[in-house]
Amino acid sequence: MNKRQLRAMKIAAQQALVNGAAGRELTAEESAQFDTLQREIDALTLEIEAEERQQSQAAGSGQAAAGTGAAADPQQRDLGGQGDAATRAVAAERQRVQDISDLCREFETDPGEYIRTGATIDQVRAAILEGMRQTGSPTSVQVTRDEGDTFRQRATDALILRAGIQIQHPAEGCNEFRAMSLRDLAIECLSREGQNTGALLRMSSDDLYGELCRQFYNPSAAFPAILDSTIRKSIVELYNSVPTTFEAITTKGTLKDFKQTADHEYVIGGVGDFLMVPENGEIKPDKPRTELLPQRKLDTYGKQFSMTRQAFINDDIGFLTKVPGLYATAAKKTINKQVYTILFKNAKVFDGLQLFSEKHKNIMKKGSKPSQASIQAMITKMGKQPDHFGEAIYITRQLIVVPIGYEFDLSVIFHSAQVVGSNNNDVNPLYNYPLKTVQDPVLNALAGDGVCPWFMFGSGAAGIQVDYLNGQETPTVRRMEVPGTLGFVWDIYLDWGIAVRDFRSMAMNPGVVIPSEEE
Repeated sequence: MNKRQLRAMKIAAQQALVNGAAGRELTAEESAQFDTLQREIDALTLEIEAEERQQSQAAGSGQAAAGTGAAADPQQRDLGGQGDAATRAVAAERQRVQDISDLCREFETDPGEYIRTGATIDQVRAAILEGMRQTGSPTSVQVTRDEGDTFRQRATDALILRAGIQIQHPAEGCNEFRAMSLRDLAIECLSREGQNTGALLRMSSDDLYGELCRQFYNPSAAFPAILDSTIRKSIVELYNSVPTTFEAITTKGTLKDFKQTADHEYVIGGVGDFLMVPENGEIKPDKPRTELLPQRKLDTYGKQFSMTRQAFINDDIGFLTKVPGLYATAAKKTINKQVYTILFKNAKVFDGLQLFSEKHKNIMKKGSKPSQASIQAMITKMGKQPDHFGEAIYITRQLIVVPIGYEFDLSVIFHSAQVVGSNNNDVNPLYNYPLKTVQDPVLNALAGDGVCPWFMFGSGAAGIQVDYLNGQETPTVRRMEVPGTLGFVWDIYLDWGIAVRDFRSMAMNPGVVIPSEEE
């Protein structure tokens, strides 16, 4: 079937669509079919006309050459030259049509008008950009993922699932790669990059590892990119699953660099009461007071790990998933430990006083274990806390933070309708009191066999804040080249800083020795 016949068939198909749609509004699908057919017909028409011109010119040149043989005169040679020019013109026209069609297809634009008017590809590109400028954005632009990206995503999710880490939306088709060993995956990657598959299969695992090491710093190499992606994804999954509790008692902040914050961060208040203005009286001027807030600063914490040659040969994918995940969870646990260490050690803070002190009005005079009386006393003490300027503030008590060992006592205190041990069935004022219990074993570890304090937190002030560099809360992984190291090496690090910004939203009971299990 030649192009003329194909064109006739497409015109007939288009006419059938027209007849079928007569007397009614076209559907979106029919409109799309019309547009597609019209573009194809326009392109075919131009190609047929170009071919006809080429055939006509070639035929004329052949007849002239046959009549005179080799003794063609300059005029005949000119005809031959014109035939070559025609061939080049046809090729150029085909390329123009193809380029315009491809460009317009990318931006879902009709190429017919551009093709018919003889517009160049640069003119079409300029017209599309101008249309985007006028409308503010392209009408429809699709970014498609190539086969290499799809393969890497499938291989990454296959490694993660094989390691036993659950992910919410694994890449479609990743199960095809779940049974692959690291050696099989390496051969697949290198084969896709053009290396001889048979030669790769004959390599020992040791030689294959050496080949991969040579590609480790090639930015387009698939195998190291899959390792990077697997590590990053497993780190995020495992980091987010660590059951730390510091998030409940801290606020979150962000800093843009590692410099200590400047002395220009203030809290504004102290405006006093509204004053009555008598008839025809004057409103008195007032100036809010400010108080300097403590400074904040970030530090970097990190580790380095590697997937060794032995791990590759032994097909130990734990070096790609569980080992990096352990470092990531260690980072989060370090933040948790630092926060509770600040509370437990009760060190001096920005104003030169201990975090919990009589002057701060946030410490109970006598230590005890959590009980109805001690909890009520702490609730009352926090309710009387003044703000920076001596004014009353409203703190909603929200959390009671304790070491492991008080959970069941607190459950009885907050869920018993009567006071426990009362002979008169006295009503328990803490029954269903809106205090959430937070337990953390770090307090137990810090206390050891000694006295362990417990705490209460409420709303109304910044309290303790954890800052991250530019809001990056999960560790960063970076592939590294370490001289003298035989293996794939990565750095994992995270930038954070912890600052006590206010003491008014927390209180401490010095506590007692935590009862043992036998007691």
